[in-house]
Amino acid sequence: MSTSTTPAPMGRVARFLDSDIGHSFRSSPVAMAAALIAFVCVFASVFAGWVAPHNPFDLTTLELSDARLPPAWSEAGSRKYLLGTDDQGRDILSAVIYGARISLVVGVVSVILSVLVGVSLGLLAGFRGGWIDAALMRLCDVMLSFPAILVALLIAGVGRALFPNGGDGLAFGVLIFSISLTGWVQYARTVRGSTLVERNKEYVQAARVTGVPSRRIMRGHVLPNVMGPVLVLATIQVATAIITEATLSFLGVGAPPTSPSLGTLIRIGNDYLFSGEWWITVFPGVMLVLIALSVNLLGDWLRDALNPRLR
Repeated sequence: MSTSTTPAPMGRVARFLDSDIGHSFRSSPVAMAAALIAFVCVFASVFAGWVAPHNPFDLTTLELSDARLPPAWSEAGSRKYLLGTDDQGRDILSAVIYGARISLVVGVVSVILSVLVGVSLGLLAGFRGGWIDAALMRLCDVMLSFPAILVALLIAGVGRALFPNGGDGLAFGVLIFSISLTGWVQYARTVRGSTLVERNKEYVQAARVTGVPSRRIMRGHVLPNVMGPVLVLATIQVATAIITEATLSFLGVGAPPTSPSLGTLIRIGNDYLFSGEWWITVFPGVMLVLIALSVNLLGDWLRDALNPRLR
């Protein structure tokens, strides 16, 4: 007698589609369209080496004679460059795909770092209380008193001044740190508020009575029940981090020129915007808008899907 079993990944997909969140996703055309756009952008960025028609950062393949060519559908355009070229002869389509990968990596890594720091401190402050809670919350108040972009500008500028020859790796590290420095505050305040509610519930009191260590209660009992708002906030913050990175790169203190992100490409194209070469800045801007908009829409859907009052 032979039995057929469904592969584990397919079983997980089927369970997701049958769940309340899966039903909410299937019944929301906006969420499905946003997920499709986000998937296309992420897929093209991750597999840029196979998707992009050219390598825009390979200096041996650049031809200055092809600089500032309009898109292919224009009279002076070339089929070789679908969206035209920039001032150095780089293919705009390829540059946008590679630039989006840099922006996505910086945005996602900075959010992950912010989540790790913010959730840990918020969980500790909410569960322990006392002077630990007061000190951490006053630190959050101090961080919130400074504009996030100003702090990021300061850290990125100081890092570049201290390590002028640090290389691309150090430049990206400073950029990620500067964005994460203020990003953790919202996670800490959110988790702290949820932890204050959860720590007085019966399952936590029962764990304390049975002698379960506080660290295990925080990690195994309280943390899973406060992660819902964190997931929603992290989804939305990815778009915010990408826009912050683009802003810093546009101002010249973000991604290094040798590995330009979408913000750097927009800044380069801004110099030629009023001379008629609009495509150099418009297409990177459209890519940035698509990524940020799709991620924000997914975050809004996830917020509604995880809210039991809206089910």
